[in-house]
Amino acid sequence: MASKYTKRYTEEFKRDAIALVDSSGKTVTAVARELGISSESLRGWYRKAKADRGEGESGELTSAEREELKRLRKEVREQQQTIEILKKATAFFVKENDR
Repeated sequence: MASKYTKRYTEEFKRDAIALVDSSGKTVTAVARELGISSESLRGWYRKAKADRGEGESGELTSAEREELKRLRKEVREQQQTIEILKKATAFFVKENDR
């Protein structure tokens, strides 16, 4: 849960801030100071945007890849739960069949 002091910025604001870093030739810190936002926030947005454009550091995931990874992890958890239920059901029916 986010703190009540955490500011939320629109996607449009983030895109504009990133574009300003790209076009101005200024550092992320300088642009953040001009906009009155945290340099760490802008740095994170900028890094994520670069990864999405394929310009990020090697091994850095794009937004689409992060979403796919999240979806796949959820799917694996659900399948593991299904397997556990089926194991218990199998054991139950084997036990019932031996009577």
